[in-house]
Amino acid sequence: MTFFIHTPGQVHFWHRIVNELEQRGHTVNVVARQSEPINHLLDNYGIQNLTYGRARRTRYGKILQLPIQLIRSLGPVTRFKPDVLIGFGTIEAWIAFMLRKPCIIFDDCEPIPFFERLSWRYIASTILTPACYQKYLGKNHVRFNGYKELAYLRPNYFKPDPSIYNDLGITSAERFIILRFGSFEALHDVDRKGLSTNDKYQLVEKLSKYARVFISAEGNLPADLEHYKLPTSYHRIHHVLYFAHLLIGDTGTMAWEAAVLGTPTVVCASYTRQFGNFIELEQKYGLLYCFQEAAKVIDKALALIEQPDLKEQWSIKRKRLLDDKMDVAQFMADFIENYPQHGNPNRKA
Repeated sequence: MTFFIHTPGQVHFWHRIVNELEQRGHTVNVVARQSEPINHLLDNYGIQNLTYGRARRTRYGKILQLPIQLIRSLGPVTRFKPDVLIGFGTIEAWIAFMLRKPCIIFDDCEPIPFFERLSWRYIASTILTPACYQKYLGKNHVRFNGYKELAYLRPNYFKPDPSIYNDLGITSAERFIILRFGSFEALHDVDRKGLSTNDKYQLVEKLSKYARVFISAEGNLPADLEHYKLPTSYHRIHHVLYFAHLLIGDTGTMAWEAAVLGTPTVVCASYTRQFGNFIELEQKYGLLYCFQEAAKVIDKALALIEQPDLKEQWSIKRKRLLDDKMDVAQFMADFIENYPQHGNPNRKA
């Protein structure tokens, strides 16, 4: 079996599943996009891989680059002779189609541009999504009761390391807040908006009065915000999120990660009402809040950070979520191992 990895978040998701399948005796190959965060995480997890190259920064550049990436991927995959290809989208779906192999696509990013979904929706053998996914993707669509973040952040897989305070240069008695800013350069980010530059400065100024502020950002920060940059390594980010008192941002994956770790999360984005993950985590579990207006984000963040028992409240909410959701890593490993017998996607761990 061959896995494709296109983002750092996908490294976290697949590594536990790859390890489980290897322990069961399966031969697993990984083809990944070349980037510093992806390479760092793959090395840290000890996952050997081949690369299909770097991604261009512009959206149209990414589209025009797809034929080159397909050609670069085709040779290694052909040599691997996999029984099934697994990933998140276009490249793996089309290679599977050309090689007449089955392909399992995971998707929790809704909505995505019509062209991007069209490029794999009708050729993927199976499309796996969380049960809260709002769209119906056809007869090959299989839902399961969980989120991809639970494949690596359940307590039986993730053990928070308090030494992260040393990495941050603060004591465990100090509260800290993470600000997460996206670049909105991916294909699925077309027409999406997040926090403006002025919003980011306001967040730093107002929240710094209550706690230490660290910024995790895609791309470069303005020079006068550089000293707020999160100093930890990529593979330590989940320890940071676990101990943080608050996360405020305009991106998806890190917000979901913080929420399932029991960290209060406030998201400013124009697209959250179109995502089943955001809706369920906010309306059913109360683990995060979503707004389109930056002023409401700032007001909510200030109201939350003033609550003395904030983390204790969220710990109770997190337990409820964990009790409801399946062990996603085990479900995915079982699903892939037994493919094409789909198993029972409604099974709970």
